[in-house]
Amino acid sequence: MIQKAQDLLGLEMIHVYGATEVSPFILYCEWKKEFESLSTERQALIKSRQGVEMAFNGETKVVRQDNDTQEVEWNGREIGEIVARGVMDGYYKQPGETQKAIRNGWYHTGDLAVVHPGGYIEILDRLKDIIISGGENISSTEVEGVLYKHPGVMEVAVIAVPHEKWGETPKALVVRKEGADVTEADLIDFCREQMAHFKVPRSVEFVKSLPKTATGKLQKFKLREQYWTGREKVN
Repeated sequence: MIQKAQDLLGLEMIHVYGATEVSPFILYCEWKKEFESLSTERQALIKSRQGVEMAFNGETKVVRQDNDTQEVEWNGREIGEIVARGVMDGYYKQPGETQKAIRNGWYHTGDLAVVHPGGYIEILDRLKDIIISGGENISSTEVEGVLYKHPGVMEVAVIAVPHEKWGETPKALVVRKEGADVTEADLIDFCREQMAHFKVPRSVEFVKSLPKTATGKLQKFKLREQYWTGREKVN
């Protein structure tokens, strides 16, 4: 989407990251002159990362899920949770929610990410949206990013659905572009060409629209409900 905005519309995209709790921005995808020599596709890939810590921010890092006192390796592969310090004291009159969110002085964002060499953070998914299939972590946003490249896809949401053998597997809910005749097999084959096969959706369902909040955020929990009612979610 970033590449299309730049190539087709001539827009200059700047990526920042934050939340109300961190008042409001903590990361910025700082653009370096050396990036200008890269292909437009590679530039868009870098711009899709949330970036490096802002100067006025307290502290931000990505910590391991099994030990939140240690940072993940800066290798672009190890997945951890983004945490920040020097932000809010807590939620107003909600001590229980504050205790869940702030641990050992660090605010836990619930966003899973990797850190690339050079310190650029890239979000892969929300903690509640990550798909764990046969012990492998699958980023729903990564799969969505591939599907958005298909010319027949207008909107897409990838969720975890139950699977007897693997616990859960990815499923894509897709809104076709007007006039597109893309099929389930087309999209599955398209994904297989561009990513590891274990990440490829096992099924694709075409829908007229996707549930969103008033501010346009996708409500994946509503999509999951119909598949997980009466079952225990893996994560």
